[in-house]
Amino acid sequence: MRIALIVLLSAIFLSSCSIIRQGEVGVKRTLGKLKEKEIDPGVAVFNPFTSRIIKVPTRTVNLEVKLSLPSKEGLNIKSEISILYNVNADKASSIIESIGPNYEEVVILSVFRSSAADVCSRFYAKDMHTAERSTIEREIAAHMAKLLNEKGFIIDAVLLKSIQLPPALSTAIEDKLAAEQVAQRMEFELQRERLEAERKIIEAQGVRDAQKILSEGLTEQIIKLRSIEAFKELSTSPNTKVIVTDGKTPMLIQDQNQ
Repeated sequence: MRIALIVLLSAIFLSSCSIIRQGEVGVKRTLGKLKEKEIDPGVAVFNPFTSRIIKVPTRTVNLEVKLSLPSKEGLNIKSEISILYNVNADKASSIIESIGPNYEEVVILSVFRSSAADVCSRFYAKDMHTAERSTIEREIAAHMAKLLNEKGFIIDAVLLKSIQLPPALSTAIEDKLAAEQVAQRMEFELQRERLEAERKIIEAQGVRDAQKILSEGLTEQIIKLRSIEAFKELSTSPNTKVIVTDGKTPMLIQDQNQ
């Protein structure tokens, strides 16, 4: 009997305690009424016969949604989207009281569907595959934040993870990208050829300028001076030589026996 009583008291004690973990707050409901003060992480003691602790996550939640998005030209684009949001801890009690614990379905998803349809209908389907994709994400998040911030929800980001375009449009986009790559490669080749032509022109100009400088520097006086210097070097050489000259420039005939 005593053991049964101990077990019963232990069960009652354990059922009257709730652990609020990091990344969440507790909202206490007693006889159908919610306490305005949220319960911080830790151990919360309550009367299990009259009260209940509702746990509300305040950490960032990744809500994944599959949705067909309308485009400006009237197409429906299949997509997978992530909504990153969290609950303002100071408004957890108000959220449970005014919306309920199923606030994702009631508010967040409803606002997201409306915001996504409003924003995407202003963009072409191809924009969801280009740099405009980030613009679409930011505008949807901003539209949601305008409607949900006052209610206690913080929208961190909206991410278009996967976009499935109609086959014909997808093929057209791929063909356009391939054509752009070919054009870029041809432009690169032309630029390389232009640079090579400019290099050859500069090289030819350098050779021409060098020859011009050399020819301008070889005056008649310099040529005579070089000839005299050449005669002096030949006259001091001990080897036998035959020199044929017109008096201006020497021409050496080497003795084949030496």
